[in-house]
Amino acid sequence: MACTTNAFSLSLSSNPNTNFSPDSIPKLNKHLYVTFRSSASGELNLGRLALSRPSQPSRRVCANATQVMDQSVGEKSSAAPTIVEVDLGNRSYPIYIGSGLLHQHELLQKHVHGKKVLVVTNTTIAPLYLDKVVDALTRGNPNVSVENVILPDGEKHKNMETLMKVFDKAIESRLDRRCTFVALGGGVIGDMCGFAAASFLRGVNFIQIPTTVMAQVDSSVGGKTGINHPLGKNLIGAFYQPQCVLVDTDTLDTLPDRELASGLAEVIKYGLIRDAEFFEWQEENMEKLMARDPDALAYAIKRSCENKAEVVSLDEKESGLRATLNLGHTFGHAVETGLGYGEWLHGEAVAAGTVMAVDMSYRLGWIDSSIVKRVNDILLRAKLPTAPPETMTVEMFKSVMAVDKKVADGLLRLILLKGPLGNCVFTGEYDRKALDDTLAAFCKS
Repeated sequence: MACTTNAFSLSLSSNPNTNFSPDSIPKLNKHLYVTFRSSASGELNLGRLALSRPSQPSRRVCANATQVMDQSVGEKSSAAPTIVEVDLGNRSYPIYIGSGLLHQHELLQKHVHGKKVLVVTNTTIAPLYLDKVVDALTRGNPNVSVENVILPDGEKHKNMETLMKVFDKAIESRLDRRCTFVALGGGVIGDMCGFAAASFLRGVNFIQIPTTVMAQVDSSVGGKTGINHPLGKNLIGAFYQPQCVLVDTDTLDTLPDRELASGLAEVIKYGLIRDAEFFEWQEENMEKLMARDPDALAYAIKRSCENKAEVVSLDEKESGLRATLNLGHTFGHAVETGLGYGEWLHGEAVAAGTVMAVDMSYRLGWIDSSIVKRVNDILLRAKLPTAPPETMTVEMFKSVMAVDKKVADGLLRLILLKGPLGNCVFTGEYDRKALDDTLAAFCKS
């Protein structure tokens, strides 16, 4: 697919005071929204290009929004994976989505360029899938040797001490710069393995094999890697892209119900910030998702990856647009940090944070009450929290939010809904009283 760029250029502002308006966010399946910058005023103006839907659906989906495959629940899946491409020029990579992909060894092997592989996993996932991954990496490929390091499971272990275990194993195994790290697990494993790969020998290749809904729809895509600090979540890390992401939906068969629900918080987020049709589909199909209907889950994962890949392709380093993917996260990270990492799952905290962000949006007069109700209703149907824990205080929220990654020059910028469903802004320009009122409404002190 060709892109015409001589008439205009896409502009993503790094100005911390820039507001990203609802209409500046590209919409899947409909139009490509392009932001033009006026050199005289620095003001952001909107241009729009209509995109025609391809006459035939494609198994390959490009994240630049020029091709997107439609799929209805109930459509039969084939052995060939759906491929969503993350378009980053010479660092582009595929997301493979499908059932039984761990048995298609060629998918992994073509992304391993050296002779040594280190699989990073945890005590929960290793007994379930480590042998399958080793087999996929080595079948018919005797020249590749595979080492593994098995880390303790859980968010509370996402720290420097645990990360050092990965470096220890890599150094002991005498891995070189042509080695490949493989992240086998959920978001914690993916983040730590990616950060280790970004740092070891100043950067080696890595592959993501996510095994939770949370990781499959969000954290494995886009190259955000890192660890937590006692004072804040994900404050230490790097942007570092994988060679590929392999989403074998069969790994969800062993996922606990609580983890399934946690991942759906991120799925719901995509509909709220940029894909109203997807949100409406979720409202119609939430019970199927909760019941693990394979077609429903496959579609939700694919559509989420399309949204994530498109945003990452436009704004890899989160200069503005990509920040909109963090709806509810500023409040949610405060919950995770305040309670202690691992007490609430990430998606549970994000769900409560989303309700708070929606409440604040309503107090600002930016959305109507019907959206507030729909958000509460769908989160309840997904068995997710709609309020922070009672132990969270206003002061706890404010102290953690003050060191949030989206703070710029002392100004806390938030992702809030504005306008019709599927629209949001990333802004520091809001009435502080609305934030205070929201915190007061959800905290006892």
